[in-house]
Amino acid sequence: MAQYFHIHSDNPQMRLLKQAVEILQRGGLVAYPTDSSYALGCHIGDKEAMERIGRIRALDSDHNYTLVGRDISQLSQYFKMTNEQFRLIRACTPGPYTFILPSTREVPRRLQHPKRRTIGFRIPDNPIVQGLLALLGEPIISSTLILPGSDFPMGDPGEIREQLEHLVDVVIDGGHGGNQPTTVVAWTGASPEILREGRGDSTPFR
Repeated sequence: MAQYFHIHSDNPQMRLLKQAVEILQRGGLVAYPTDSSYALGCHIGDKEAMERIGRIRALDSDHNYTLVGRDISQLSQYFKMTNEQFRLIRACTPGPYTFILPSTREVPRRLQHPKRRTIGFRIPDNPIVQGLLALLGEPIISSTLILPGSDFPMGDPGEIREQLEHLVDVVIDGGHGGNQPTTVVAWTGASPEILREGRGDSTPFR
């Protein structure tokens, strides 16, 4: 049965953040809040935990998982970025965006798009996630918490606990979240391409 941590959304309790990080480091699966909705996350090196995410969400083998980091510097070894991309992405982060860029050799093949050699990443504007990533010292693998048969992400931590308490290792209750996904921006060519309109303002990328 999953542990249930009620963590203050503005001033996260360090003791609970440390416990959640220890669970991630041991291969645990965490349901956590972001600046858009709740998500599932695991340690970047844990293939089994990533496969658990896939089973919960009934994902196919081609699904693109996302790397979630504290800032660009924590993620920069995993993707290739021009100066123009750096300036614009830095201006919009942290925030409710998912960016897709060409991946580097540091990215495990299971996380890359099978044909395009790209990787998705995001930097959420959420103190709980920022606290977790600061303590962990590296990104996590993540996927929006959308259950099979639903079109919208989950945002009620009580409902998440009820439905997933035997499938995840910890549910972090950071208050009710939204049910609007991130704005997805692919930037693998000369200009950015908006793949999905979401919570983030897409105007800077047009």
